[in-house]
Amino acid sequence: MRAVLYSLIVGGSLVVAGCQTWEGMSREDRATAIGAGVGGVAGHAATGGGTLGTVGGAAAGGLIGREVERRR
Repeated sequence: MRAVLYSLIVGGSLVVAGCQTWEGMSREDRATAIGAGVGGVAGHAATGGGTLGTVGGAAAGGLIGREVERRR
């Protein structure tokens, strides 16, 4: 439970920090950033705080977010 709460706090902070630069970003870049944030939080929660899971989740989420937006 502690890892999930920590993940949500960190992920939310990253999303809010990234929102400061939304204006100059393309839709694909925004989708990549959101996907990376969500994927990092999910990877962190799934591996109990493992670094590899967090980084892997962020990378996978970023790729998925970009591809989803690209196909629109």
